[in-house]
Amino acid sequence: MKKIHAAITGVNGYVPEDILSNDDLAKMVDTSDEWITTRTGIKERRIMRNGASSDIALEAVKGLLNKTNTNPLDVELVILATVTPDYPFPSTANVLCDKAGMTNAWGYDLIAACSGFIYALSTGAQFIETGRYKKVVVVGVDKMTSILDYQDRTTCVIFGDGGGAVLLEPNEEGLGVQDFILRSDGAGRHYLVQPAGGSLNPASVETVENRMHYVKQEGKQVFKFAVTNMAEVSAEIMEKNQLTAEDIAWLVPHQANLRIIDATADRMGITKDKVMINIQKYGNTTAGTLPLCLWDYEAQLKKGDNIILSAFGGGFTWGAVYLKWAYNS
Repeated sequence: MKKIHAAITGVNGYVPEDILSNDDLAKMVDTSDEWITTRTGIKERRIMRNGASSDIALEAVKGLLNKTNTNPLDVELVILATVTPDYPFPSTANVLCDKAGMTNAWGYDLIAACSGFIYALSTGAQFIETGRYKKVVVVGVDKMTSILDYQDRTTCVIFGDGGGAVLLEPNEEGLGVQDFILRSDGAGRHYLVQPAGGSLNPASVETVENRMHYVKQEGKQVFKFAVTNMAEVSAEIMEKNQLTAEDIAWLVPHQANLRIIDATADRMGITKDKVMINIQKYGNTTAGTLPLCLWDYEAQLKKGDNIILSAFGGGFTWGAVYLKWAYNS
């Protein structure tokens, strides 16, 4: 019996229509286009003025099911990565299943910040590889504007709203997810965190007045850890699978900061033309960045391409996934 791999058989993304440019932000907070661009590579980001993360996910999933000719009732499992759920509970995956008509599926949310999509993809792959399920939808989505403080220029310039989804199905040709390395270190939790809203600091007048329900980040610490760990884990998965830079068709890096992306590519020995970059258009959409990259570059992907997905996020969380692309667009 041939080994079953979990292959991505379709990808779709969605970003809201409204654009918030660097010049727009300069009117709201002490910053400038030059300051943002030189430090991050971001020129603009999308914002959802009305709606929730499930609404972004719904648009991505509707397009995905349509593209792959998949009946919503045939989907068996939905894993949704997000740090901006519609509610503390029920899960946004449950809400999405109802909205999209995937009523035969069970699902759950996964929280790993910017590494959420690779955590969810690796998890979803296991259900395919064991033979238990035939159709698994993996979603990465965040409405980061819902937790941004537009008085804090260190965070509000970075993030945007958006998300994407992939369909995982069994493959016996050797295509699909080949390997993954996932890491975490809770000692980094203080450097990138939403301090209030959980059981540690429940919502109160004081937490609201102290602006504790917004993203807080110590940029220098996060940058230092991200540059090192995202680059190292990407090189590690190549070495583990005996891959050279020439073997890699594409690096799909988390879109947090152009300097981190460049450092990761340099560590892997990969040239810029093999790196998926759309940070200039969308900013950091947290769990949404990787599926949005795959969606943007889908037409350039070829069956059999060796692809490395790499991310680093709050937690700290980080990791890399090695997969072989399963289809020609």
